[in-house]
Amino acid sequence: MPTPKKPTSTNTKGSPRKPLVYGAVVVVAAGLLGFASYKATAPADSTRNTSTGPAAEVSASAEEGVYPELMKLARRDADDKLAVGRADAPVVLIEYADFKCGYCGQFARDTEPELIKEYVEDGTLRIEWRNFPIFGEESENAARGAWAAGQQDRFWEFHAAAYAEGAKEKGFGKDRVKTLAREAGVEDLGRFMKDLDGPAARAAVAKDQEQAYGIGATSTPSFLINGRPIAGAQPKKAFTQAIEAAAERAKTTGEAGSDAAESSGDTEGSKGSKGSGDTAK
Repeated sequence: MPTPKKPTSTNTKGSPRKPLVYGAVVVVAAGLLGFASYKATAPADSTRNTSTGPAAEVSASAEEGVYPELMKLARRDADDKLAVGRADAPVVLIEYADFKCGYCGQFARDTEPELIKEYVEDGTLRIEWRNFPIFGEESENAARGAWAAGQQDRFWEFHAAAYAEGAKEKGFGKDRVKTLAREAGVEDLGRFMKDLDGPAARAAVAKDQEQAYGIGATSTPSFLINGRPIAGAQPKKAFTQAIEAAAERAKTTGEAGSDAAESSGDTEGSKGSKGSGDTAK
């Protein structure tokens, strides 16, 4: 499998990428997600429908395939500009994605809107975006642009513009990213361009990127649903099964929701933005 290009963002501590240290169980989970990421983007056989990638085997069991330590990666910050849904929602879907990833665009256009309508709007689901640029400089530009748009509460709109049909084929040079910001309704384009190249944007993208590598993600998109890894733009059914199983688990165990509301201080959640597999060539 091709190796993702090294990110152009810098790690201020200069440390190499390594799995996040959450205990032995996360090492297992990291291996699972890394393997799943490969399987999601490996060449499909001739009998498989490659428009959606290989189907995920997601158990309906609320317990199977869940790594509780990975649930701690959900930020549940009511002020998160790159999230949508209640901060105390029982289920959190974390998406690690790249704007140059075709499968990510497919998920954003075809599956995510339905998940938002069915699960976010009724308070069951929260979606948290993580920038995971793996295709080089233009991926970095788009990731920082998304973050900068979010600072003016237009991440969701930038996300839609960047993932529109044909958008990635036009590239994500600085001028193009500025055009996308304009299409997204970003009001202060001067501030946007300053934020785009600022240290805060670079640090935020690097933080998300290191988290993705740390859990073993090697391709985009990769997902965590209440600690359950899913890789690739899987059919909607794979996500609904995982979301409903996670919601049932949360209902019976009380693992999510109330504690998050206390820590966030806002039960209405964020009013940020919303948001499959590709590997770097």
